[in-house]
Amino acid sequence: MKKIVWTPVAVETYHSLVQYLALEWGDLFKTKFLNEVEWVVDLISQNPEMFKRSTRYKNIRIGYLSKQCSLIYRIKPDKIELLLFWDNRQDSKKMKY
Repeated sequence: MKKIVWTPVAVETYHSLVQYLALEWGDLFKTKFLNEVEWVVDLISQNPEMFKRSTRYKNIRIGYLSKQCSLIYRIKPDKIELLLFWDNRQDSKKMKY
């Protein structure tokens, strides 16, 4: 099991999504999202290569949390860096990781 490290951008985008869900959809959806993130991060720590590889960078993976949200992360020899939470409705060309 690899250590998980959250980058500042991952923390910021995570909190933005949580806040959006709470305001727009209520606590039930927010809680569901929080549980999904916790579950997926645990799975990634056990099996880092479970999600598809980025087409741009070979050590970057894109994990789908839902139809609307993805988690972008980087696999390093000693850890996994969570880079960013992405709203899939946005233009992926604007994604910087």
